[in-house]
Amino acid sequence: MDLTMNNRQWHKSAYSSGASNCVEVRGHADRADVRDTKNRAAGHITVDAAEWNAFVRAVKTDAL
Repeated sequence: MDLTMNNRQWHKSAYSSGASNCVEVRGHADRADVRDTKNRAAGHITVDAAEWNAFVRAVKTDAL
């Protein structure tokens, strides 16, 4: 998710194919909120934009 979009709605990856065992992300201009779709009531974690963008780059380039 590109955080510059500043979209404050929760989203799952298009690759999840409707599965319920994944995470959802809500983007803000300066951070991303991440939560477990199986346990939304547990809340979410927040990471800053630089950390989130580095994570997304690492996933896309198979660096993890």
